[in-house]
Amino acid sequence: MSTAPVIEYQTSPAHYRHWTLCCDGPIATLTMQVDEDGGIKEGYKLKLNSYDLGVDIELHDAVQRIRFEHPQVRTVVITSSRDRIFCSGANIFMLGKSTHAWKVNFCKFTNETRNGLEDSSRHSGLKFIAAVNGACAGGGYELAAACDEIILVDDRSSSVSLPEVPLLGVLPGTGGLTRLTDKRHVRHDHADIFCTTSEGVRGQRAKDWKLVDDIAKPAQFAEVVQRHAQALAATSLRPAEATGVALTPLQKSVSESGIDYRYVSIAVNRTARNATLTVRAPDSAQPTDMAGIEAAGVHWWPLQMVRELDDAILHLRTNELELGTWILKTRGDVAAVLAVDGTLVAHQSHWLVRETLGMMRRTLARLDVSSRSLFALIDEGSCFAGCLLELALAADRSYMLALPDTPERAPTLTASALNFGLLPMVTTQSRLARRFYDDAAAIDAVNATIGTAQDAAAAMALGLITADPDDLDWDDETRMALEERASMSPDALTGLEANLRFNGRETMETRIFGRLTAWQNWIFIRPNAVGELGALKVYGSGNKAQFDLKRV
Repeated sequence: MSTAPVIEYQTSPAHYRHWTLCCDGPIATLTMQVDEDGGIKEGYKLKLNSYDLGVDIELHDAVQRIRFEHPQVRTVVITSSRDRIFCSGANIFMLGKSTHAWKVNFCKFTNETRNGLEDSSRHSGLKFIAAVNGACAGGGYELAAACDEIILVDDRSSSVSLPEVPLLGVLPGTGGLTRLTDKRHVRHDHADIFCTTSEGVRGQRAKDWKLVDDIAKPAQFAEVVQRHAQALAATSLRPAEATGVALTPLQKSVSESGIDYRYVSIAVNRTARNATLTVRAPDSAQPTDMAGIEAAGVHWWPLQMVRELDDAILHLRTNELELGTWILKTRGDVAAVLAVDGTLVAHQSHWLVRETLGMMRRTLARLDVSSRSLFALIDEGSCFAGCLLELALAADRSYMLALPDTPERAPTLTASALNFGLLPMVTTQSRLARRFYDDAAAIDAVNATIGTAQDAAAAMALGLITADPDDLDWDDETRMALEERASMSPDALTGLEANLRFNGRETMETRIFGRLTAWQNWIFIRPNAVGELGALKVYGSGNKAQFDLKRV
């Protein structure tokens, strides 16, 4: 693969350097104690419980393990073991030394991890409390704000703050401003003061301004946190007793030409600057009842497949920046995928199926917000059915091979119930609803075909694909489309794709990602932030930032 050091997203509690996970019945505690010398890259120390990508990779892994390995957990308490420090946010020296691409990818993964807490609270009843037992600044407060409740210790010194504007010349990059307004409903004038003062807000004022949900004196802090945790647990959908599924390490074979998992593969073409992501259907009979699903555990096809796909997406996003186009393909038995979809729908209220659907939903959302061109190629042997049809619906364009003279060889598309709202985008829409701008007639026309294979002509008539070249034109048409895409400005394409993929409906999540793109991509390259005398560059040096005072 790439000659640069490869960032690996797989880890486990035995390898954590920054977090400790403890489960006690319905309450889990995730305790942050960042190893100063444990940065994922060299050149900075992670002081004051500041974090980098490695810290967030562990947090993401820990939450995944709570979801699947500890189904009895209903509330997660996130806190710190450091005296008078909860979290000081993203490590400033790391940001100051990082490339623009690294900063943006880091912010995106951090956003997705925080959004994932809210997704689990909303869909599966896993609740989160931030037990803020010390100073809580920047990204630390953004982590707290992603929780269902924030409890702040009232010790006259601990505060919450978003000091990026006065201290660093940037903005809260992981949803801080958006959660203040959209989620916590902080009055805009209070939010203005909060975000332009570096010392933060403490005690009763923090509660009065809705920056936290409750405060407690140090002697009562643990008791108050526990009371809130138990109250949230009582509202949860999670089972009181169930056996979890161990998330064993993914097996993959890595070579210069790509990566092969069991159900997912990446094939790299560096000359053409693209990567082909192929997802394969089940290759053996899959269980249809909960006893069989629980016995299959981590090797149940939808769970193993989506874990592999998630890892593949993260690998390409972080380690392969020049592969600007991802070609999405599928292979295998359509009937096998539709059978699994039927099982998912039939048992969607069971905690394990619900969590598997949740990971599928979040992984597809990760694909949606990846700053890469997505082209689906629906050729012979394809298996774009049900949950795998979502890959084609996520694509910027989809090309489907037409074989009118040999219909027995022709690829097809097949919809299932999963395509109509069980795997929504962050807009809360299905990808079909996004595609057709919620047009009921167009959506109903696809709904009427559930379970029935559609060839290229039928898929074109339904509006499910972009083009349907026949076998004489297929190679040239797809080649020219990919070559044309590769010739264009990656920056312009990123902006184009983000705008077109998220048309219409807005949610807090779409605003978070949209503002990350618009604000951070711009502000992170302005000299006031990253110039030689920019605030990010001189932070901690004793020198004062020098700003270009013209408003642009």
